Amino acid sequence: MSKAASSIPAANIAAPLSIPVALGARAYDIVIGRGVMASLGERVAALRPGARTAILTDATVARHYLEPAQEALGRAGVASFPVVVGEGEGSKTYAVFERVCEALIEGRIERSDLVVALGGGVIGDLAGFAASAVRRGLDFVQVPTSLLAQVDSSVGGKTGINSPHGKNLIGAFHQPALVIADTAALDTLAPRQFRAGYAEVAKYGVLGDAAFFAWLETYHGEVFAGGPGREQAIATSCRAKAAIVMRDERESGERALLNLGHTFGHVLEAATGFSDRLYHGEGVALGMVLAAELSAELELMPEQDAARISRHLAAVGLPVKLSDIAGFARDGIGDADRLMALMTQDKKVKRGRLTFILLRALGQAFVSQDVEPGKVRDFLARKLSE
Repeated sequence: MSKAASSIPAANIAAPLSIPVALGARAYDIVIGRGVMASLGERVAALRPGARTAILTDATVARHYLEPAQEALGRAGVASFPVVVGEGEGSKTYAVFERVCEALIEGRIERSDLVVALGGGVIGDLAGFAASAVRRGLDFVQVPTSLLAQVDSSVGGKTGINSPHGKNLIGAFHQPALVIADTAALDTLAPRQFRAGYAEVAKYGVLGDAAFFAWLETYHGEVFAGGPGREQAIATSCRAKAAIVMRDERESGERALLNLGHTFGHVLEAATGFSDRLYHGEGVALGMVLAAELSAELELMPEQDAARISRHLAAVGLPVKLSDIAGFARDGIGDADRLMALMTQDKKVKRGRLTFILLRALGQAFVSQDVEPGKVRDFLARKLSE
């Protein structure tokens, strides 16, 4: 990962940036900038002349951005119709997936048309998976409206829905044809949602770019306040993810590092019922802290590096202890054996062996498949008592 995060001149961030994801026939651009949603129609028309579009969004995003998106498409002569679902992880289910697929078919979306994912990570995952399945494959455009989606889930082609057994266990790799990240959309995010997205920004520093993490420690206030600092952080994150995806599209090696914090995080999301008790980014924040602390306990990384990660995430208001999850122990799910049982359903389990992304130092993540489950169980039991 690039160590040049802090060298991006803020003055150059004002104009829209275009970051290429070079995947041969599946290549696409990530367009980042304030107000770029207004160019949605002309970009879609250039990408697929004569295409119709179905806009998948949720009820909350629709109130803010459905009309502007449809107007942008209409100005370029692109016909569209909306498909609106409920907000949150509760929409990543078999039932909602079926409803979305049927709406695309009923709307006569053809292979030469496009699905537009207008919303956060849930919408992008759901729209991408539906696009991968309907008529054996439709192209789709990501228009992420949350920080988490702009820096992570909209890039790389992972799509899917949840199972009662775990997070994102049903899905497909299906790359978007274009990503349009309008940073103005972040102005309407609730503070908690923005913080949750920030966890994924910090992740890029923790896993492979210590200089970027240090920049965030100093300038995270600018990221939260908006302006050039925010766009610099988004651009740096997207460049980092694009570089890894280009080298390992289907997660056969290096791309697994992007799962830092996710093994623990997905378990915690499942344990809380994929509800708003724990947003995905909050689970990732907790998961990163747990991965760092486990790494330190196994004498793989310095304890001061693990403490630094926890300190920074706590400073921006993210949860860093299991007790930070409201009602976790009270609901009877704060049990190490229960968490270990959920962990065995993780997608990254290989022949029964748990896969963890651990750290040798801040900015030096690696894949490990030789951590003894008993040690993980004992580690979680201690963390549950803190």
